[in-house]
Amino acid sequence: MRRITIFDTTLRDGEQCPGASLTPPEKLEIAKQLARLGVDVIEAGFPIASPGDAQAVKTIAQTVKGPTIAALARSLSADIDAAAAALAPAKKKRLHVFLATSPIHRKYKLRKAQREILRQSVWAVKYAKRYSDDVEFSPEDASRTEPEFLYRVLEAVIEAGATTVNIPDTVGFAIPDEFGRLIKGIVERVPNIERARISVHCHNDLGLSVPNSLAAIKNGAGQVECTINGIGERAGNASLEEIIMTLKVRPDFYQATTGIDTTQIYKTSRLVSTLTGLVVQPNKAVVGGNAFRHESGIHQDGILKFRQTYEIMRPEDIGLGESRLVLGKHSGRHAFVKRLHAIGFRLTAKELEQAFGRFKALADKKKEVFDEDLAAIVEEELPAAQETYKLAYVHTTSGSDTVPTATIRLTKEGKELQDAACGDGPVDACYKTIDRLTGISPELVDYSLHAVTKGKDALGEVVVRLRHHGAEVAGRGTSTDIIEASAKAYLNAVNKLVSSSARRSYLKRRETLHP
Repeated sequence: MRRITIFDTTLRDGEQCPGASLTPPEKLEIAKQLARLGVDVIEAGFPIASPGDAQAVKTIAQTVKGPTIAALARSLSADIDAAAAALAPAKKKRLHVFLATSPIHRKYKLRKAQREILRQSVWAVKYAKRYSDDVEFSPEDASRTEPEFLYRVLEAVIEAGATTVNIPDTVGFAIPDEFGRLIKGIVERVPNIERARISVHCHNDLGLSVPNSLAAIKNGAGQVECTINGIGERAGNASLEEIIMTLKVRPDFYQATTGIDTTQIYKTSRLVSTLTGLVVQPNKAVVGGNAFRHESGIHQDGILKFRQTYEIMRPEDIGLGESRLVLGKHSGRHAFVKRLHAIGFRLTAKELEQAFGRFKALADKKKEVFDEDLAAIVEEELPAAQETYKLAYVHTTSGSDTVPTATIRLTKEGKELQDAACGDGPVDACYKTIDRLTGISPELVDYSLHAVTKGKDALGEVVVRLRHHGAEVAGRGTSTDIIEASAKAYLNAVNKLVSSSARRSYLKRRETLHP
């Protein structure tokens, strides 16, 4: 199969997305993760744009090993000089120069005739070749350029030394069939095309950036320019993860592969989302929160019987873990029973019928039913859960030159228990002390704090989620003192774990007596 070069422009075109500005250290962190992902080329920035961008490109060129580092430049000497200076430390570097070629850009933006565009394009490539053997040329707005003129420009820049010719659908105007024909026409009509790699750079204004990129691959393109999560100008760029997983899932159709480590996709997506502040929509393909979640009872039943019935790729393939069956009003009995078993409950047929009815009634009121809700439903058939441990006293010390320490007193069945422990901070010290006192050491899955009321004396609510021996519970605590609220929330969750364990023991005893 052909190997497609993946040119990632998250740090250049992706960062041009409004509100997605990145600092040089943030750019470096993303570049390192892109290298772990296995992209072939990282377009690190547009050095002439600002001193900060130039410094970011230079730092990445100095630090990141493996991928080729590219920088963008207009077909102007100052731009090319700035890009070359920023790329100087890179072991593998590419100068990416561009010039608009479409009639609308020639007339209204550049005010240049075809012959002037042709001459400046050739000059820019030759000038860039003074700094690097690897030069990419992009005829901006290529999809709206007259094909015959585009062929002439490409032939001329390849003759001047361009090693990659990139065909941008700059404003997302192309339709997959016509964009595929454009790439096929370049393959067939540019005489020296075998001396350069054909690349494509598609925008998503009509939601067609990925289909256009795939049509280009099918018709001879050897490189795709894309971004993590599809971020970029206006509606964004072609989404790297969607292109990669399409090629992975359908090698039979595209006969193409890449060097991407797909298990790094989800981690990379989360990093970019966190640093740019651009939240990934839940229904986003491949990396969206709902991409591997199933609520429909029919789908859940199929997944439980044979996963491929409703999943064409595995969440493990992108580094996500396992699929999740979401319990809601569309869920069926099969998924309900499966989840009850997973959290340790096995009911008789009669109990199951009653519990399933209560579950459906609750699901009509809630978007999603969690494990704690299921436990509460089952509790109606079991002995009531009790608050085993109560918080009597909490005292912490912390500071810049002090080891954070917590002293906690609990009561259990009228008896007082007291201990102390150190931690990374006062909250961590509290949790370690509670672990020592209760003999339970759960995994802290999530911690969140928010103000319930306004003002400096606001009541704070802490919500934690703990996991222990396959059971996962949530705990809540409120106080004007966030340390106390944190301790209350953790202890609330620990009590649920203790009660859950007791309920499971009760069920096992009952199952032995009444199989």
